[in-house]
Amino acid sequence: MSIYSYYQQSYKVSTDSRHIEPASVFFALKGERFDGNDFALEVAEAGVASLVVADRPSLPDHPRIVKVNNTLEALQGLAMFHRLQMKQLKVLSITGTNGKTTTKELVSAVLSRKYNTIFTQGNFNNHIGVPLTLLRITPDTEFAVVEMGANHPGEIKTLAALACPDYGIITNIGKAHLEGFGSFEGVIKTKNELYENLKASNGTAFVNADNALLMDLSKDLSRHTYGTQSAECMVRPAACDPYLKVNVEGIGDIQTHLVGSYNFENVAAAIAVGRHFGVDDHDIKAALEEYTPTNSRSQVIEGRNRIIMDAYNANPTSMNASVRNFRQISGDEALLILGDMRELGDASEQEHRAILDLLKSSGFHQAFLVGPCFGKYNDNPEYLNFATVDDLIAHLGQHPVEGRTILVKGSHSIQLEKVLPCIQ
Repeated sequence: MSIYSYYQQSYKVSTDSRHIEPASVFFALKGERFDGNDFALEVAEAGVASLVVADRPSLPDHPRIVKVNNTLEALQGLAMFHRLQMKQLKVLSITGTNGKTTTKELVSAVLSRKYNTIFTQGNFNNHIGVPLTLLRITPDTEFAVVEMGANHPGEIKTLAALACPDYGIITNIGKAHLEGFGSFEGVIKTKNELYENLKASNGTAFVNADNALLMDLSKDLSRHTYGTQSAECMVRPAACDPYLKVNVEGIGDIQTHLVGSYNFENVAAAIAVGRHFGVDDHDIKAALEEYTPTNSRSQVIEGRNRIIMDAYNANPTSMNASVRNFRQISGDEALLILGDMRELGDASEQEHRAILDLLKSSGFHQAFLVGPCFGKYNDNPEYLNFATVDDLIAHLGQHPVEGRTILVKGSHSIQLEKVLPCIQ
């Protein structure tokens, strides 16, 4: 039997030997710390339909073992082949510097009101996560919403080739992963690979009409626009105190549970997609009003302090937007807990200094800064430096804060989520 025949028995794959789904196809991937091939014989007895392993002489023949030269390439090849067999399916791919995960969640919530929809789980948006998402498609699936991340040139091109999207969204293009991309121009070129894929396949883009760069990059594409002006789907911000409310002609106000005006374009994209694909306006409103963010993304946590928890990730563009939004909603009792922005390469000093200048010009009187970069460039005695989050936790144990409005924002590797029990 072929690998695809085994896969069709359950439409399930596994890559973690600790979590084997019955009748699935197991791909033995080699990672930085573990090699799935080392567990092949153990997995063979765990009820899988088949195992795809590296062609090693040390692995014996087994009726359910398929040996290949490269297991990752086999996983990707199976995913691409499967996607092309699903003729009933529409694939919408989403990438961008900021907001792609939230946009993916919102778009999926809206589409799920009318269609059998699968979508990227968590942030499984790389060369392994995208094929795993595609392999969750079954013959009953009508829509697949596939998030695509990148930190090096060419990665979106590779992921788009796997997913073969019919539709696409670039949420925005900003300064992130500059160390990997080499420059902001490198970021633009890589994100634009999604548009290039859509152009080659006669696909369609959903484009923010308020974003001049995206409008220029998509000018030769079939596209549907959304935004506050000169757009096919007109959406306007109505309030943000701290939760975002938007107004849509024909729907009225939509009150979300999302903090920050920077989430406006994510909500607008979901509305545009829903309306284009015939989701009822009442269902669009209900889906967006019922969605609650998780995983430290734009969460408000009420307790002895009011916490704006946005610590899943950070780059200069998202940090700037978060700080500016926080100034609008925080009042006099504002406290910022900010972590370093990683993977900025030669631009790190310039970008960290720019955020420090923004804090001063915005009139913030107190900030806790975590990480060597902020610590190196901060010269304001009112802003305290901490080498690690554990150092900050120790300080908060001796100097607790209460009755404050607190923004928590930093790169995921800084682990600012660990500070939450100390300020809740």
